[in-house]
Amino acid sequence: MIGLPTQAQTLEGVIDMHAHSDPDGTPRSIDAIDLARLAKSRGMRAIVLKNHYEPTASLAYIVRKEVPGIEIFGGISLDLTVGGVNPAAVEWMTRVKGGYGRVVWMPTFDSEAQVTLTHQQRPFARVSKNGKLLPEVVQVISIAARNNLVLETGHSSPAECLLLVKEAKRLGVKHVMVTHALTNPGGPLSITEIQQAAKMGAYIELVYSPLTNAALQNDVDAIRAAGAASIVISSDLGQPANPLHPDGLLALYRGLIAHGISEAEIVQMSKANPAKLLGLEP
Repeated sequence: MIGLPTQAQTLEGVIDMHAHSDPDGTPRSIDAIDLARLAKSRGMRAIVLKNHYEPTASLAYIVRKEVPGIEIFGGISLDLTVGGVNPAAVEWMTRVKGGYGRVVWMPTFDSEAQVTLTHQQRPFARVSKNGKLLPEVVQVISIAARNNLVLETGHSSPAECLLLVKEAKRLGVKHVMVTHALTNPGGPLSITEIQQAAKMGAYIELVYSPLTNAALQNDVDAIRAAGAASIVISSDLGQPANPLHPDGLLALYRGLIAHGISEAEIVQMSKANPAKLLGLEP
């Protein structure tokens, strides 16, 4: 109908699976409560609060009390501050009141892949050795399967991402996602690797980055390779120099539409697919 807002103009029903906010030890542009209020005011359905170094299931519970009317979720990133790939930490997150801890990210800033690629001389959290996943990684995957958690690959190397997806599917994890596949600090995935992950049943996450024609075309290539049914668009925002989450998402949608992605595909990637990941009704 003429005059109705398009998906490039509205965030009604959108879910952001990757939102950084304060309180954090890294500078952030907005705190979790204000972010929830902002997202709610823009019509968003849900956000997943991510912190590289602290679990956010408890924070999600508090934010929900303070800002009713929007669904808030949290998770745990398996970096060194929680003991690295620590099955006990994941198991405990599943018991936090409310059940809002829904996502497990494999190591991010402390991943072996990122620390190695950036030539940092410091400890890291390992996912694999000699091409095989470590026993504690397999334990975490089993916990994710048992508790219907979303398992994400974090900042693992592309080869590790594929190992994680394969093992997760073998152990019965329903919902697996390759974290920001094209901007992964552990090494971006190639189109062939994205196709492989999608064929194994993983979702491929694409996130806001400087919206150059080249970057947007890379996103489009990934969407065409995997299919919109296998893509999730998240913000990964919260950095002071970047737009706030809703504004960044809208800018990304508009950029993708300008490069040939349909509004129906945007709806699939920003609403339907993340809803499936979180077990929300369509």
